[in-house]
Amino acid sequence: MYLEENYKNIIMKKVLNYILFIMILTGFYSCAGGIVHESNIIPIPDYRQPNSYLCFAAPGEMIIDGILTAEEWGNATWSEWFKDIEGEAKPTPAYKTRMKMMWDDNYLYVAAELEDPHVWANLKERDTVIFYDNDFEVFIDPNDDTHAYYELEVNAFETAWDLLLLQPYRDGGPAVDSWDIRGLRVGTEIQGTINDPSDTDQGWTVEIAIPFSSLEECAPGGEAPVTGNQWRINFSRVEWRIEVKDGRYQKVINPETGKPFPENNWVWSPQGYINMHMPEYWGYVQFAGLAEEANNESFLDPTEAETRWILRNLYYRQFKYQNGHGKYANSLKDLSWPVEQLTKRDQEVILEAGKYGYQAYIKSPATDGILVINERGRIVKK
Repeated sequence: MYLEENYKNIIMKKVLNYILFIMILTGFYSCAGGIVHESNIIPIPDYRQPNSYLCFAAPGEMIIDGILTAEEWGNATWSEWFKDIEGEAKPTPAYKTRMKMMWDDNYLYVAAELEDPHVWANLKERDTVIFYDNDFEVFIDPNDDTHAYYELEVNAFETAWDLLLLQPYRDGGPAVDSWDIRGLRVGTEIQGTINDPSDTDQGWTVEIAIPFSSLEECAPGGEAPVTGNQWRINFSRVEWRIEVKDGRYQKVINPETGKPFPENNWVWSPQGYINMHMPEYWGYVQFAGLAEEANNESFLDPTEAETRWILRNLYYRQFKYQNGHGKYANSLKDLSWPVEQLTKRDQEVILEAGKYGYQAYIKSPATDGILVINERGRIVKK
């Protein structure tokens, strides 16, 4: 039985790697030959500094039961309180949320504390659409290319929905719903009673253990991180407006639409837009040693963040230009590019474009490598 299961896992990995190779390297094209985009993509967003987090090594074995003991989590630092997904311009979330992370050779550990006076959940079957309940969500892009990343959603019943995104939805997706985090462990603890409107709860806590072996398809070199590595990660909390009817929680219906009011999205590193699938805005997580041995260890500025944003800015400008002209621009001047921003940094963007695609190159002053972006928005290093 073990050999049969191991063989299946090997075959599944080969199939998934083949899908990644075909879909990421060649892209998704419509019948007309053009890249498939969402029609409501955000035009030329502003740069904002993502949050950062120093993820210390776990001191020992972690018990995943939702109980955040000091022995396990005492040395991990709490994150900032979550904010609205759109950032400071929106009201402070009604309930507090924060997270912690740790790691070892085998797992990424996540803990979160969610204040909520009315804890409820309905979904108990894995891989159902968990954000139809209140939930906690994890997004992971190990190599910072904004493609081939992971999403995990869990509710207060410990029910999980895990997805592999080959590309953001704006670039055609798709989400691989059949992909699973092999060996995923989730534990929750309710500070109160779930689905009981007769009392007032304090909230719920969740612990998650994600095996690095299940993230190898998208990790740099297919390997687990080592001390000093940085991954792009973000967290989101979905919170619906609810009321009590006939002794049960239910979503508040908007009388104008006949549907529930839109959910709230509260996040660790604000996106600026109601869209978690903009990985360029996710936070930076740096893997560190044990907390007691890391007195002199500090978060390192991402070496290529500014250069990557130059290419990201070009990507959004090209999308806007293509929507208006039916083709991609072949010069920065056509994109209304503020060229003086580049000359001040002594950086040059080389743009090669055709009707159905383009590539833009820039030299990274931090590493002397060449970064490349294309019409699908994926950034790679050459």
